[in-house]
Amino acid sequence: MSSSGRPWSLSLLFLLGMASEGINCPSRCSCQYLEVNCTGQQLQEFPVDIPLGTRQLILAANNVSYLPAVELSFLADLVYLDCRKNLLGDDLDFTFIGVAKLVYLDLSFNNLTQVTFSTFSPLLSLVVLKISDNPNLVAIEKDAFANNTWLRHLDVSRTGLTFLDTSTIRDLPNLRLLGLSDNLWHCNCSFLDFITWMMESNVHFPDADNITCYTPAGLHALRMPAVEAQLHFSCLTQLYKQDYFFLCLVGFCIFFAGTMAAWLAGVCAVIYKVHASKGEEEEEEEKEEE
Repeated sequence: MSSSGRPWSLSLLFLLGMASEGINCPSRCSCQYLEVNCTGQQLQEFPVDIPLGTRQLILAANNVSYLPAVELSFLADLVYLDCRKNLLGDDLDFTFIGVAKLVYLDLSFNNLTQVTFSTFSPLLSLVVLKISDNPNLVAIEKDAFANNTWLRHLDVSRTGLTFLDTSTIRDLPNLRLLGLSDNLWHCNCSFLDFITWMMESNVHFPDADNITCYTPAGLHALRMPAVEAQLHFSCLTQLYKQDYFFLCLVGFCIFFAGTMAAWLAGVCAVIYKVHASKGEEEEEEEKEEE
């Protein structure tokens, strides 16, 4: 039995060896077992002929401006994608719909302008997401990471962000590390809830000394702990236009109610006096008649 099985196993190994040698590798890229590395090759477009079994794809330091969703969907087993230092813009919605196994995604040093729910929602297994150093990134939708519940490491440092809704981050149960440094944070009363969450959460903030306010001028370059104290004082004692309107309305109602109550009391007093005086007159008349 062993002698008859040996030729078959040798033949299988030979065929597997031939198949591995025949696997294509993209031009100007290096390929190893389950990895394709195209770092710094001045690629203008997404490379072709990537082996379908690729688990790790590195496209760092190129000039790629577009990730084709169809070509990416052929790489169904991809778990690691490094696209840092490219020219990727704001057309990433539905791009990653075919790579649901992706665990690591680096899009830092690109030209992203916004992150919507459709950008990363297919990546249910995502653990690490780096979108730092995108200076044109000015908006992250409130539910942008709603499906990325396994996310542990998120970096949005050195972008154009001025605001981040608290629920966007607070609803990530596995988040452990969050990069927020060197952004253009606008520290007004709307941002107080996020700052308070930062102070109370168990999330680690690397480079925390550089998480500072950019505006308003009175809080410029001030770190978040000091900002929280100032905003708590100013925001919780500040009255807005609607507050003044409400107070005026309440005051008017109280004044009107008081005026009406005084008028009714006066009317009642007059009626009582009239009736009382009539009663006295009747009594006097009765006495005179007697």
